[in-house]
Amino acid sequence: MSEVKQKYQVAKEAYAKVGVDTDAVLEKLANVKISMHVWQGDDVKGFLSDAELSGGISVTGNHPGVAKNPDQLRQDLEKAYSLIPGKHKLNLHAIYLDTDEQVDLDQIEPKHFEKWVAWAKEQGLGLDFNPTFFSHPMFKDGFTLASPDKEVRDFWIEHGKRARKIAAYFGEELGQVAVNNFWVPDGYKDNPIDRYTPRKRLMESLDAIFEEDFNPEYTLDAVESKLFGLGAEAYTVGSHEFYMGYGLTRNKLICLDAGHFHPTEVISNKLSSLALFGEGLLLHVSRPVRWDSDHVVIMDDELQEIGKELVRNDLLAKTHIGLDFFDATINRVAAWVIGTRNTQKALLKGMLEPTEKLKEIELAGDFTTRLVMTEELKDFPFADVWNYYCEINNVPVGLDWYKEAQSYEHNVLLNR
Repeated sequence: MSEVKQKYQVAKEAYAKVGVDTDAVLEKLANVKISMHVWQGDDVKGFLSDAELSGGISVTGNHPGVAKNPDQLRQDLEKAYSLIPGKHKLNLHAIYLDTDEQVDLDQIEPKHFEKWVAWAKEQGLGLDFNPTFFSHPMFKDGFTLASPDKEVRDFWIEHGKRARKIAAYFGEELGQVAVNNFWVPDGYKDNPIDRYTPRKRLMESLDAIFEEDFNPEYTLDAVESKLFGLGAEAYTVGSHEFYMGYGLTRNKLICLDAGHFHPTEVISNKLSSLALFGEGLLLHVSRPVRWDSDHVVIMDDELQEIGKELVRNDLLAKTHIGLDFFDATINRVAAWVIGTRNTQKALLKGMLEPTEKLKEIELAGDFTTRLVMTEELKDFPFADVWNYYCEINNVPVGLDWYKEAQSYEHNVLLNR
């Protein structure tokens, strides 16, 4: 018996004393797919053009080894997935098409993503999608779908329609639903006079995009809000209230991004409310530092609270979990692995709670026992359960994964 398994057996006994079956927990965790985001691997450049980032998007740093083409990006992704336990998904943006054709965003078709689908089949992965409403000449004066210019709106409406067909293609080909997430950066840098009309235009543009029905077994639409962004500091058209209303009235998934709210707000406290009324939820797990800076996800208090809320309220079945961060100051493959493994760890921590027992204690008004239990559980041997999960999934345990990432950087990334 390996040392990792021996420690797991001790941990298993400890959790059993509080009514938690760790074997059942690990089976449950294995069913949760994390949608890892492609854009961490190349600093959100994509392969549509060489244009500079715009529309509230900014990446800092110049760590060596950035992926310069789809093949390099897939190579890096394969390395990252090999260091993460379980089978998961990949979240693509429209600008990551893989084709020799010169094609614009209002012309993209499923055929331009065939290589991604073939690769996903080989790797046993699912695919999610995002239309790209930024870093394009038709992003004019800070607006896309909410633009006062009909020509601009029509361009982006067509892009949105084509994105939905691509997402449906992913679902049909891969046999698992592709979540298609809509985020637009429209807004004003300084205080506007008319806040209503741009939101009306955005609503009408989205209605036009979503006019066609698709099989929900293949694709689901999500809408994502934001408090503010670069160039839209004073007014963002697609606010939380806008998309909450839109998602609830149009039966769309509502996307909550951990970095898209005021620094004093947390999305963990919003999950239970939206789950009562919404069709479903999409999470973009990120880490804001003072504002929406999309830092690599760490095991902080909010990530753990998100994991607990999903588990305690049995929301995993109606929640799609994706990542959204980008850091070019560090090894990009390592960033993927850190963020994905931490998200899994947060879910595992939630699953290792005796949830029903804690709810009974709370309902009985025994708040002392509730506090004692939740505090003492913090010292339980969680890491030994996680390490065993890694071992049975044939991925490196502990710091061993980083040794592989360092070797990959030395042998592959530094030679680009």
